[in-house]
Order: sequence, then C-alpha cells, then structure tokens
Amino acid sequence: MPVPIRRLCVALTLCCALLAGSTACGSSEKTSTKDSAQIAAVDAATPSPSTSAERQKFAKARFVANAGLAAGAVYQWIVKPWKAGKFKKGAKGRKLTLVKAGLAGGFAYNRLKAAKKNAQGDPLLSKALAPLTAGIESLKSLPSKLRSGDEGAAGVFDDIINKVKDAGQSAGAPVKDQVPSASQLSGG
Repeated sequence: MPVPIRRLCVALTLCCALLAGSTACGSSEKTSTKDSAQIAAVDAATPSPSTSAERQKFAKARFVANAGLAAGAVYQWIVKPWKAGKFKKGAKGRKLTLVKAGLAGGFAYNRLKAAKKNAQGDPLLSKALAPLTAGIESLKSLPSKLRSGDEGAAGVFDDIINKVKDAGQSAGAPVKDQVPSASQLSGG
C-alpha cells in the first residue's frame, strides 16, 4: 500500500507546482475588448507577403498538380481498364474495376474543379479553360454511369482530360499524369 500513496503525493505535488507556475507567469494587466479589437484590426490591415505575380505563379503550379492527379487517376483506373475490356459484362474482376473507376471518376471531377479554380488566378489559363467548364461539369454524373456499365463514359473522361491537358499546354503549363494512391482516391 505505501507505493500508491507515494505516487499520489508525487502527482499532487507536480500538479500544484504546475498550477502555481502557470498562474505566476500570467500578466497582471487586464486587456479590454477595445484593445483586442484594435489589435485584430491592425492584424487584418497588414498586407500579405505574396504579390499578384506570386499568386499567379502558384496558381499555375496548383493547376498543373491538380490536373495531373486527375489525368493520372483517369488513365490508371478508367482508360486502361476500358481499353482492356474490363468494363464489359462477364469480365473477370469487373465489380472491383467498376468500384475503382467510380472512385477515380469522383476524384478526377474533384481535382478538375480545383484545377479550374486555380486557373482563375492566371489570366492565360483562365481563357484557355473557359470553353471546358461545361465539359468538366458534365463529368459529375459519369462515375454513376461507369458503375452502371456505360462503356462510352470512359471515352468522355479521356476526351475531357486531353482537352484540359491541351489547354494547359497552350497556356504554358504542361500537365503530366500523376497517378494518385488508393488512399488519395478514397479520401477525395
């Protein structure tokens, strides 16, 4: 029994020391809400360190990353199985292929929307992607078409991705396929 009492005393002493130390280090001044509001106003008024040129540069880099992930997902989990005939009824592993294609389709749609948003930061990219907005929005329903067995949906995905790649290339932002991991696909 003496060991638990010793532990209790040590724990109690440490808690008291921490409590006393934290209250002793506090300031005796009380700040009013008026002072806090003034400090918040000054913080909000300070300019951000990035210039518009830097934002445009980062927008182009983000566009390339997001479009590359979308292109990699579409190629790896939609176009390759489609060309191999794995979407056809009776194909071996069709269910798993359709699940992966559905996840990849949703992921690609999400990344293309993000790429479209990133392109708005660069005037040249924005102009190049303007005609593709309707095509990107039409991809929203394609994962369900893939799951239902519509084989033409894979071709539509491939066409849109190639158009986005061409638009990026014409704006000076070449897009290369980057295959996302399975955890990225399921995480969105």
